[in-house]
Amino acid sequence: MNAQDIDRAVRRLGREIAERAKASGAGKDLAIIGIRRGGVHLAQRLRKELAAALGAEPPFGTLDIGLYRDDLAEKGAAPVVGPTDVAFQVEGKTLVLVDDVLYTGRTIRAALDEIVDFGRPRRVWLAVLVDRGGRELPIAADFAGARLEVPPGDDVQVRLREAGAPEDAVVVKPRRGS
Repeated sequence: MNAQDIDRAVRRLGREIAERAKASGAGKDLAIIGIRRGGVHLAQRLRKELAAALGAEPPFGTLDIGLYRDDLAEKGAAPVVGPTDVAFQVEGKTLVLVDDVLYTGRTIRAALDEIVDFGRPRRVWLAVLVDRGGRELPIAADFAGARLEVPPGDDVQVRLREAGAPEDAVVVKPRRGS
């Protein structure tokens, strides 16, 4: 995907989420949470789209799932944990959880575990830029910018200007060491 493809996908995701929010009566109780690292910039972009479509900017938060991962014992070293910032009540909200790539489902499982520590949302919708298949857990995206079949030996990298990339792009590359 190039920059124009990503822009189109984010606009479409914003429209789809806004339509579902209006249809379900969740428009006023909608909030958006980006998963660090890949989901935060996409969540910020989606927030702007949702503000335009709904007439109000939804509350925004970020999660760092480092302590919620199920592979901490395998890593050996202490995890590097960044800030989590959810400065609104999640109780009763419809949350849009945003990440860049959905693969095994383990990141999303960890994010859901962390969200529950903040309260009980009414519902959680998952929005991703790329759903690459290959799930290990029964987790599915409610909204996806693109669905790709990517072999297990390849990585999907989302490169965004906000994260320091020279231009927006989604690139599929062979995994190092494969």
